[in-house]
Amino acid sequence: QVQLVESGGGLVQAGGSLRLSCAASGSIFVMGWYRQVPEKQRELVAFITSGGSTNYADSVKGRFTISRDNAKNTIYLQMSSLKPEDAAVYYCYAGPAYAPVAWGQGTQVTVSS
Repeated sequence: QVQLVESGGGLVQAGGSLRLSCAASGSIFVMGWYRQVPEKQRELVAFITSGGSTNYADSVKGRFTISRDNAKNTIYLQMSSLKPEDAAVYYCYAGPAYAPVAWGQGTQVTVSS
């Protein structure tokens, strides 16, 4: 089974930027990010195919950029113009967007106002 290891995250002021990384143990066609706040369902943030096609939640369009390095089996989420409502635990996933087959351990993003 594929293993996903996340890095990045942390505390940032509103308007600031952070970059998340997620390294997979093998090649995966689709990888992306969900996020979750307590007592709410996980929200799909963005995903990217191995060919570079991307999809974003409306709430992050124009502010977040997902990219990948296929040689490293790694995806990135560059988050800019962060808002307090972006604060969440961010989870990397692998597989179809609505039926992931693997999850990362999660990384906390905190945005101070």
